[in-house]
Amino acid sequence: MSYAVIKTGGKQYRVMQGEVLRVELLTADVDATVTFDQVLLVGEGESITVGAPLVAGATVSAKVRAHGRADKIRIVKFRRRKHYKRTQGHRQHYTEIEITGINA
Repeated sequence: MSYAVIKTGGKQYRVMQGEVLRVELLTADVDATVTFDQVLLVGEGESITVGAPLVAGATVSAKVRAHGRADKIRIVKFRRRKHYKRTQGHRQHYTEIEITGINA
């Protein structure tokens, strides 16, 4: 089974074909096909190809399944005995993708 390490949204993900993962928000419609060309590593069994910094000609294709927002997180700033308390919430946008192919 082949795998690859791709870079998208400032993060790196180890992906395999058929895998479903959530990445930073992409500007693509649902059921559209997206191609990741920033491939850092491709592995097939025991053989590994490492890019410097990218693997030349390697792409990973994926299908957009959904867009959404993650669970709310609470940000609390608090100073004891100083009458200071600030609360803030945040929900991060994400895109759920399914890996359809790895082209080394």
